[in-house]
Amino acid sequence: MKTLLLFCLALFTSGLMAQGTNTPHNGGNKKLAHIDIRTSTVCDMCEQTIEENLIYEKGVKKVAVDLAKSEIHVEYDPKKNTPEGLRKAVSKLGYMADDIPGDEAAFKKLPACCQKEGCGKPVE
Repeated sequence: MKTLLLFCLALFTSGLMAQGTNTPHNGGNKKLAHIDIRTSTVCDMCEQTIEENLIYEKGVKKVAVDLAKSEIHVEYDPKKNTPEGLRKAVSKLGYMADDIPGDEAAFKKLPACCQKEGCGKPVE
């Protein structure tokens, strides 16, 4: 009887362990794409604004702003969004996205520190 009980316990435990190890992090069938968007952000407020807003765009899984390189790193589901769509989303926040200038109306709503030359506008 002890042998049968130990066998059942071992079978149950191995079944639980197998479930945990066979589940991929991203659901198994989702392949994420990555894009680096050149931007003119230079301050922490720019970084915070972009990271907090861009994450809500369709398909976006991860956003990181690199102020030292003036780049936005985005991981996204290519079935739900495109590089053009992501650039347009950054532009709508008031910031330059590669060759797309920031939206003027959105730029005027940014914090005062972000409205200086170099943040939302390209340096002339």
